[in-house]
This record gives sequence, C-alpha cells and structure tokens, in this order.
Amino acid sequence: MTRPLLEVRHLSVELQTQRGPALAVRDVSFSLAAGETLGVVGESGSGKSLTAMALLGLLPEQARVSGSIVFDGQELLGQPEPVLRALRGDRIGMVFQEPMTALNPVHTIGHQVAEPLRLHRGMGRSQARAEAIALLDRVGIPEAARRIDAYPHQFSGGQRQRVTIAMALACRPQLLIADEPTTALDVTLQRQILDLIRGLVQERGMALLLVSHDLGVIARNVQRVLVMYGGAVVESGPTASVFADATHPYTLGLLAARPGLRMAKGQRLATIPGTVPELVELTKGCPFAGRCAWTISECGAVFPPGYEVGVGHRARCIRLDVVSEAKRSGTAAALTPTLSPGGEGATTTRQP
Repeated sequence: MTRPLLEVRHLSVELQTQRGPALAVRDVSFSLAAGETLGVVGESGSGKSLTAMALLGLLPEQARVSGSIVFDGQELLGQPEPVLRALRGDRIGMVFQEPMTALNPVHTIGHQVAEPLRLHRGMGRSQARAEAIALLDRVGIPEAARRIDAYPHQFSGGQRQRVTIAMALACRPQLLIADEPTTALDVTLQRQILDLIRGLVQERGMALLLVSHDLGVIARNVQRVLVMYGGAVVESGPTASVFADATHPYTLGLLAARPGLRMAKGQRLATIPGTVPELVELTKGCPFAGRCAWTISECGAVFPPGYEVGVGHRARCIRLDVVSEAKRSGTAAALTPTLSPGGEGATTTRQP
C-alpha cells in the first residue's frame, strides 16, 4: 500500500488564554496522498486554520501540541525551527487568507516570488528573476515582465492573490495548503482563483489541503472533506458522500442553512440554534452538545468516537441511530428553527 504524503494522527492544540487553557484543536486525524485533494470546512473558530498552521509549525509560542504529523515519512512535531523552515516554501507551500498581509509592502512582487527560489534552490539573481516572471505569467498576471518590479499596493486584490499563489508554487511543493484563498474576492474572482489552483494541482501532481467556510467551494474543488466544529472533526469522508448523505447534526445544520434557487420570495433561511461557544467553555464531551436538537446528558460527558457510516465516511456522534431515523422519517428539519405559523419569529422543535 502506498504511504500517504501527509499523515496526521490525534493532533491536539492547546492555547493559553486570559481565561485559562483552551483546547483549540481536538484529536484531529487525517491522511493525504500525493495528488489528492482534501477540504476542511466549518464556522469561524472551528479550528480549521489552526490545524493548517500546526502542519507548518506556525502556532503561537505558548501553544502546546500533541499527536503526530508525518510528512513524507518524517515526523514534524518536535522538530527544531531550522528543519521546519527548510520545508516551508519548498516542499510545503501555503496560500494565506489575506494577500495584503501575506505580502511585504516594501518589497517588489518580483523580489518576493524570487526569494524562495534563491533560498531553497540556490538560484542566482538573474535566474530567479526569470523564473519569477514565468511564474507570474503562469498564474495570470498580465505583462508580468513589465510589472515584476511593481509593489503589492499597485495590484488589485485578485492579482495580489495570484502573486501569493506564485510564491507558494515557486519551488514546486509536494503539498499546497490554501487557507481561505478567496475570502476577500468577489464571486467572479473566486471562481478564477479556484480554477487556477485546481489546474495547477492537477498539472503538478501536488496534494491540496483547502480550508474554507464556504460549502460550495468545498463541494466543487476537493475529493474528500473534513467538517470541523469546536476544534474537532465531527464528520469526514468522500465529498460526494458527505454532501449527499450527511449524518452528523452539525453537518445537517450547515447544509440546511444554504440558500436555494427554489426558495420562495421572503422565505427565511434556516439557522442553527444558539451561538458558537468560546473554546474555554467547551465541555469534555461533544462540542456541538447544547446546540444540537438531539442533545442528552451523555453528550456533554463523553467525547464521542468516530463511527463508520459509509465507505470511508465517519461521524462523531453517540446518537447517530436517532438522527438517522429522523432523516428517514423526514423530521431532521428539527435541527434548525422553523417559522411559526404566523410567519413571525422562530421556534425550535427538538427531537426527543
């Protein structure tokens, strides 16, 4: 059996806050093979970006990390900074969420794209510059040879994101991590950037870890998906399977909240009751307990194991049998508030 390029096992990240320690990433496990695409989806604060940052050793200094992160046969947890620095930008590339903060405003884009080539590949100034022009041209920067000496503020948001992609791909990494790469872009630019990333991944045979809060982005661009809530992976599996047969109450709630073309004019979107708890307020049990329509006392007492619900499809919930029965009987809508008969306000029906 082929060894995975990336294998994460029981990864946990504890942050120190003013209110005490907070378990921001909780027992996360997944693997990623060369050429495979994996998406991570969930609300803000669910632990998506921290999981991605942990892979590169970019966590806050006081963060306490446990578990295992093996990249191409090498354990990364516990490695000294020089070892991790040699991987970043070389064998592992990252596209950050906000290009204006990812780019240095006092250096030209040509300098920034060429920098990893000079550091990791030992290229001379002229060779790195020529390669940088080729990279900028490949990611769709018009007149790259003329604009290579321009500064980040002289580019649009979409063009800046293309520059960060060129930087991430400069050394032809084996793994590309894209953390919310289209958040600040309009819909048209989002599609262009995602098409560009998908095309480059296929062209170069890279593995892709795509982090997003957008269900549509995940559905269209990755083969497998992790659904995160409260720092934990609550559901995972092939993208088509998770979207077609979601099993965890949180995943069902996310899917129910999507707007649809067939919705009646003025119809309210479904929402998940309650609010996302702060990390320090999470119990040792299921992180979704309390917001879930099927919460019982045991849910808050024990962190649920992952149960196999399909081929490669798993969910963390001790009440999967009850949820599945509600799905079959059509009462799974109890997960989200429903409009009262008069159309004003909302009531939440809870499944016993």
